Amino acid sequence: MQLKRLLPFVFGVLGASVGLSAAEAAAEAPSASPNPAAQRSKWNGFDRIDFTFEGRPAILVQPAEAAPGRPWIWRTEFFGHEPQVDLALLARGWHVAYLNAKDMYGGPKAMRLFGQFYAHLVVQASLAPRVVLEGFSRGGLYAFNFAASHPARVAALYLDAPVLDIRSWPGRNRASKEWAQCLEAYGLTEESLAAFRGNPIDRVVPVAKAGVPVIAVCGDADDVVPFAENTGLLERRYRELGGTIEVILKPGVGHHPHSLKDPAPVVEFLLRHAKL
Repeated sequence: MQLKRLLPFVFGVLGASVGLSAAEAAAEAPSASPNPAAQRSKWNGFDRIDFTFEGRPAILVQPAEAAPGRPWIWRTEFFGHEPQVDLALLARGWHVAYLNAKDMYGGPKAMRLFGQFYAHLVVQASLAPRVVLEGFSRGGLYAFNFAASHPARVAALYLDAPVLDIRSWPGRNRASKEWAQCLEAYGLTEESLAAFRGNPIDRVVPVAKAGVPVIAVCGDADDVVPFAENTGLLERRYRELGGTIEVILKPGVGHHPHSLKDPAPVVEFLLRHAKL
């Protein structure tokens, strides 16, 4: 992106909507405010912009030359961890985005924030109106819940050992600080949990019906986010609904390491199936 195109994005001046109606852009994009603290650097040889969005750290990594349509992948958690897919897509002209929504567990407040961030990048950086969401571990809560809330904005999902049911994680350890934070993020109590239907695994229908393709990479020995309680359920329900899903199951592998040493299977799936 040339500097003259970058300036409106860096300084938060709202422009014409791309892929959003005027009403949606006005409702979701936060009020314009200067962002002089935006910093440019290099990340694995690519231009990186660090900035603050609604008081939270955010990142946009730019390819050397943007691919037609300006496609992008949004890492919902753990930016920079096992970035094989991100780097492969950057080399093909994709942008990579990240917003730090740590400890929000993909709950309602996180989804409102994500809606604003999505609108900001589509408007300001002229990124594609459909995004690939990349959910590592607890990032699966964010990625799938956003897709369930806004399926028309999602080109595809890349899930990696994803949490898809808060009862599975962090609910497996009811004494953990993560469980207390998660309950608060969803406005739940132990008593109201039984009636809760806001897990990704409860919200498969709108994503499958919208035709959002999904690729998932998991270890079959994962005892932190068990496959059978998360991606295994998603795969079965998605196929029953006629959705496109591919699962790469790594034999003998636990929750780590994430991703694949050779990201080609994931990249090829996204390039072939993503609704860009």
